Amino acid sequence: MKRICVNCGSSPGHDPRYRAMAARLGQALVERGYELVYGGGCNGLMGVVADAVLKAGGVAIGVIPTIFGRQVTHQGLTELRVVGSMHERKAMMCDLSDGFIALPGGYGTLEEILEVITWAHLKRCWCVCSTTNRLRWRGGGGPPEPSRAGR
Repeated sequence: MKRICVNCGSSPGHDPRYRAMAARLGQALVERGYELVYGGGCNGLMGVVADAVLKAGGVAIGVIPTIFGRQVTHQGLTELRVVGSMHERKAMMCDLSDGFIALPGGYGTLEEILEVITWAHLKRCWCVCSTTNRLRWRGGGGPPEPSRAGR
């Protein structure tokens, strides 16, 4: 089974279309036979994507650091992996995933995207990275262009 990691905000954003886009992505992943790997949260766009995957009968694998605690952890996941740090979280998500999609988010989402692109460039992982800017991120023009790198 192929797995796609989705990086996105832990808040819903200011535009309700972000939530709709996240829900459509979750459903599309299942329709195309992909499993979801993501940050393990129940809030914001992360929660919307996971809920959509689960509602469509798909597999949702969450990776969450212990610092976040159970109050923000999605309780209905197919699988939950708890790690010790944010760095371990990103490394595990990279190891579990065949590709990455970034939806709108904040600085944390941007940092995750940049780390994955850097790791791909350094051949720490092979992946396809894609961002979406369909609704125009606020400020600075959005994240970097998609990048491909191989082992």
